[in-house]
Amino acid sequence: MAPSSSPLRTTSETDEKYANVKWEELGFALTPIDYMYVAKCRQGEGFTQGKIVPYGDISISPCSPILNYGQGLFEGLKAYRTEDDRIRIFRPDQNALRMQTGAERLCMTPPTLEQFVEAVKQTVLANKKWVPPPGKGTLYIRPLLLGSGATLGVAPAPEYTFLIYASPVGDYHKVSSGLNLKVDHKYHRVHSGGTGGVKSCTNYSPVVKSLLEAKSAGFSDVLFLDAATGRNIEELTACNIFIVKGNIVSTPPTSGTILPGVTRKSISELAHDIGYQVEERDVSVDELLEAEEVFCTGTAVVVKAVETVTFHDKKVKYRTGEAALSTKLHSMLTNIQMGVVEDKKGWMVDIDPCQG
Repeated sequence: MAPSSSPLRTTSETDEKYANVKWEELGFALTPIDYMYVAKCRQGEGFTQGKIVPYGDISISPCSPILNYGQGLFEGLKAYRTEDDRIRIFRPDQNALRMQTGAERLCMTPPTLEQFVEAVKQTVLANKKWVPPPGKGTLYIRPLLLGSGATLGVAPAPEYTFLIYASPVGDYHKVSSGLNLKVDHKYHRVHSGGTGGVKSCTNYSPVVKSLLEAKSAGFSDVLFLDAATGRNIEELTACNIFIVKGNIVSTPPTSGTILPGVTRKSISELAHDIGYQVEERDVSVDELLEAEEVFCTGTAVVVKAVETVTFHDKKVKYRTGEAALSTKLHSMLTNIQMGVVEDKKGWMVDIDPCQG
């Protein structure tokens, strides 16, 4: 979900290593930075070289498909600063490929993989002083693909805008022990044949009502069930879910209603590496309630343990803390991202902070 507004930004000189931000107070909220990346193309043509421009509002036709029909996609990824002052991006090629898949579904023109990755690099370099110090947070990067050209009828846009902005962020959830989830048996996030398998802008506003109701009742987040049967778990408002029982780690399959998360894919591989049997299959709510451990994954949440799940009047508590698999997987992943251990997977893309 999009970061909310935050007052943490203050002024700084352009030659300072860091922006003047209260890094210890960062949450998952918007801190406006200096620059963003913008490129445009006509329908049927490819994107040409975009530009780094000052961060700010954009002008768009009130007749654009993004405003009228929701023709838009977004991505989320992060840049990290290591102890030896390298700046690194986590698997940007996977986000580029996912945007291309989404663009095909929504009849849009996407940037090429190379254009996407280069644009992300340029955005990070232009805003390198906003990459938090090691251990203080990350630079959250938000690429957008918008149907921005004017057209009155329901049709692909005549022009597309590819835009990237960013914000330094801290933890998505401030709770330390684990999340308290409510299983929603009333609302559904997506349905088979829809756009649940791509990162369409239209997937997210419909979950807000359910999320607000859950939070007002003291829950951290909502877990949605499949629309077809109402018996299988799918995902939370903005992250994937895993259950653990014995040596088996299970997660719902990406068969059109589940977003193929980049963190989800990475965590599945790491769990397999340390000897767990990883299964992508339908997971019933009954299996969820009988699991030993439950955790969530996503760019924003990273890897987060679930402490409790409530379904109707039944509340189940799960394993958390140092004994939990999620704790080990979180450490394995973040050590790769932060350069604490060697990146044997080839997941990280280093950026020279002296460039730009």
